[in-house]
Amino acid sequence: MGHAAAPLRVTATTGMIADTASNVAGALAEVTALMGPGVDPHGYRQTRSDIVTLTRGDVALRNGLHLEAQLEDLFETLSSRVPVVPVAEAIPETDILYNTVYEGRPDPHVWMVPRLWRHAVEATRDALTDLRPEEADTFAANTEAYLAQLDALQAYATDVLATVPEPARVLVTAHDAFGYFGAEYGFEVMGIQGISTESEAGLQRIAALVDALVTRGIGAVFVESSVSDRNVRALIEGAASRGADVRIGGELFSDAMGQPGTYEGTWIGMIDHNVTTICKALGGTAPDRGMNGKLNAGI
Repeated sequence: MGHAAAPLRVTATTGMIADTASNVAGALAEVTALMGPGVDPHGYRQTRSDIVTLTRGDVALRNGLHLEAQLEDLFETLSSRVPVVPVAEAIPETDILYNTVYEGRPDPHVWMVPRLWRHAVEATRDALTDLRPEEADTFAANTEAYLAQLDALQAYATDVLATVPEPARVLVTAHDAFGYFGAEYGFEVMGIQGISTESEAGLQRIAALVDALVTRGIGAVFVESSVSDRNVRALIEGAASRGADVRIGGELFSDAMGQPGTYEGTWIGMIDHNVTTICKALGGTAPDRGMNGKLNAGI
């Protein structure tokens, strides 16, 4: 009598990828995320335990698009021993945004739009199927169920964000993590830092943003869970010195999800939280507890 195969050992860089892999694999995999809540992937450097986890795993799932910039050499070395799959690079080239400051550098924050993240979900399914072709039907069924949730989230985001008055569709955040969000839903995005938190926010940039807040009457700016709020508070103080009342519209999840065991600690919950928070802070109409009625209520 045969024995059931041991669960696949899947290592993911970010929580978003780990959560996706867990939904696709179900009980057929043990998924470990290297980076937890509040961790900035742009500057993350591997620990000794990370290296052990990666080398003992069956597959390593990463975002790619230069998100994990400090881990590039590690993954190149690892790829000779373990499959390394950059799931976000499955997104069509025509949908990739590029940085205007660092020429040729892709914007890696594709998980902000459910329509785009579908490609990463499918790439995850394919990576797991390559390892366990005998479980292809299970992976396919789990993926279809998860994609249905993505479609619902995409529809929710489109509907509620359309209620934000057009002049108010300006999103000011700590760094440029919301480019795909802005392009998808018609928001102008102003990040204090560039697409990487490794870039410095100069006084000139902060002064220019303060001027924009004051002259355009922008009343809310947003902090991020994985980025210091120092620069955002400098904006508020600068605007106040010129007589403008600017407030923090809420904390957004940009490069990391919420706490484990909470709804916001899932990718669906993370995006639901961002969409709902942005909508309500900028004058739109959205349910207090989001698409699924779960925001701020655990899972």
